[in-house]
Amino acid sequence: MNATRFLTGLALASVLSAPAWAGDTTLTLKDHKFTPAELHVKANQATTIQFVNNDDTAEEFDSTALKVEKVVGGHSQGNVHIRALAPGKYPFMGEYHTATAQGVVIAE
Repeated sequence: MNATRFLTGLALASVLSAPAWAGDTTLTLKDHKFTPAELHVKANQATTIQFVNNDDTAEEFDSTALKVEKVVGGHSQGNVHIRALAPGKYPFMGEYHTATAQGVVIAE
């Protein structure tokens, strides 16, 4: 087998074995609290957060600093796309449970 075929086969195998979701990090909501409450991402690089809502009711990932809102129904999941961020801290919250559903994205 020549090197090109080997590398093509290897690349195809890695794509086929990859999980269905190819995001960068996962954020889980349970009992109206985010876990982890502190997400670390690479600065100056777009990021996708897989938001998994394990509660019975919908919640909205909301952040003025990140300029993003995303509603995810109970026992559902969705992707939150974050633009490339300068180094810093960007707070977010659950719009429907602001007292308990809070966190921060830290770009470094």
